Amino acid sequence: MTEVFQDQADAPAPTHAVHAVQAPAPVALEARAAAEWSAADWNTLEHRLSERILHQLQGRVDFVLEQRLRDSMEDVLKHALAGLSAQIQQGLQQTIEQIVLRAVAQELAHLQAQKK
Repeated sequence: MTEVFQDQADAPAPTHAVHAVQAPAPVALEARAAAEWSAADWNTLEHRLSERILHQLQGRVDFVLEQRLRDSMEDVLKHALAGLSAQIQQGLQQTIEQIVLRAVAQELAHLQAQKK
């Protein structure tokens, strides 16, 4: 495999017109690789392809995982916020009721004190 890339790297850079004529067909490259590559060359190719595919997949997996996590967190936070809002509202209602009861009791006590 390295010989294929070295042969191509050592060759002078062709012009576009010449490059189109001299470019080997994929079938020819496959046939040459099958005939000339050693097991080490195939292992190197397999390793490089595996790394490239794994890198591409990891980016996609990260994106999907992040999106699902964001969606799940949104649902959890909405539920938690609704529960927290209900607790705050209930606590506030109880506090207001206590304040009103105290104010009424004080006002009644004040009015009763004025009668005497």
